[in-house]
Amino acid sequence: MASNAPDPDAPLSDEEFERGRAAVLARKARSATGLSQPAFAARYGVPVASLRDWEQGRRKPDAATRNYLRVIASMPDAVARALDGAA
Repeated sequence: MASNAPDPDAPLSDEEFERGRAAVLARKARSATGLSQPAFAARYGVPVASLRDWEQGRRKPDAATRNYLRVIASMPDAVARALDGAA
């Protein structure tokens, strides 16, 4: 009987690999803050659904967002202060 499940030994496509890297980056950024997904999304101005999709590897953020996540991962408090002061 044939299975519809993907072959776990099949190599990842370039797109799957990039989504996986983006998922690690999104989780790393959120982990640096210690915030829940909804709290992170509210503090840093990203849709919670997008954050969820990035963390689960369903979607890849664009280049600017990936860079934003890198900055948040490196300096979460400084980014939050900058955003607070921008209002």
